[in-house]
Amino acid sequence: MPDEARLVDTGAGLAPQGDGWFVVNVRDTAWMRNDHFGARCNFEVDGRLAKERSDLAVQQHPQLGIRLHVLEAGKPSTMYHRESDQEDFLVLSGACLLIIEGEERPLRAWDFVHCAPGTTHSFVGAGEGPCVILMVGARTDEGTILYPRDEVALKHGAGVEHDTPSPNEAYAPFPHWRPGRPPSWDSLPWSG
Repeated sequence: MPDEARLVDTGAGLAPQGDGWFVVNVRDTAWMRNDHFGARCNFEVDGRLAKERSDLAVQQHPQLGIRLHVLEAGKPSTMYHRESDQEDFLVLSGACLLIIEGEERPLRAWDFVHCAPGTTHSFVGAGEGPCVILMVGARTDEGTILYPRDEVALKHGAGVEHDTPSPNEAYAPFPHWRPGRPPSWDSLPWSG
């Protein structure tokens, strides 16, 4: 029977240290922000947070990656990419533009996007306020990723100049993620 994982204060919110179960409110969990890609909470300790806090161990869920991503208008969620594992997305509030297989699709609250393995995609914030997206991705040991060049993605600041399987290469021009809440924190549903 699994034990309850210990939640520790990272200075940017609470994060688990242990493989067991836990309960944490979105407003209390650890948040990371990036000037180009918005803000996210992963409900785990990823490599960037562990680099910022050497006393924390990387703590990732082995089967599913789950995150909330907050996008400001005009900001991409990620570089345009495709993975060998399934990913699913649910827009919880606000609006965004989905770039999928070289096409643009406007999305609003409660739109669901299923990306079968190999579906190339990214999101860009749209509308007047922030967009909140629940993101879920499968994790397998054989998982691969590719960032292909795409003119539509490039137009929105979400594209690479040359195809690459390397996240380090795809994200090299941009600032690193750092602990912190989104700038629109006070207007988000859980902030009150």
